[in-house]
Amino acid sequence: MIALAPGVSLRPARPGDVDTVAALKERVLRGDLEPLVGWDPARSRARVVEHFSPAHTWMILVDGETAGTITLRPDRDALWLEMFYLDERHQGRGIGSSLLRAVLKDAPVDRPLRLQVLVGSAALRLYERHGFVVEENDGVDIWMRRDPRAAAESVPAP
Repeated sequence: MIALAPGVSLRPARPGDVDTVAALKERVLRGDLEPLVGWDPARSRARVVEHFSPAHTWMILVDGETAGTITLRPDRDALWLEMFYLDERHQGRGIGSSLLRAVLKDAPVDRPLRLQVLVGSAALRLYERHGFVVEENDGVDIWMRRDPRAAAESVPAP
């Protein structure tokens, strides 16, 4: 794995991290999600519980404290980047970019990387800079794809 931003490390998620992930989701996505479809805390938590996979998830630590989460879930024909939440106190410092570069460097070359991002999210620009292209936009969610062969040269330098 390439170097992460200073003070940033990863640890494998544990089943007990589900509450932390649900709280991170609320802090990170509520502001973007509320104007699109409203915010239902019970539904949001239920979706995290349903999709949380400790075997495929890492907790992002900044100076030893939990600051985010990232999931790389294999599927039949793709690798899905999910639950990539970074607490807003740590956004804009290069942490998300360094993590994404590390993921892209280590991603398998035999299948695409896919993700879903909310319309209006600042993360959209981050993904576009790293070679993801929009496949579909339904007015709430944007599905993106990065073909590993076509995007091999597009990983921005640190």
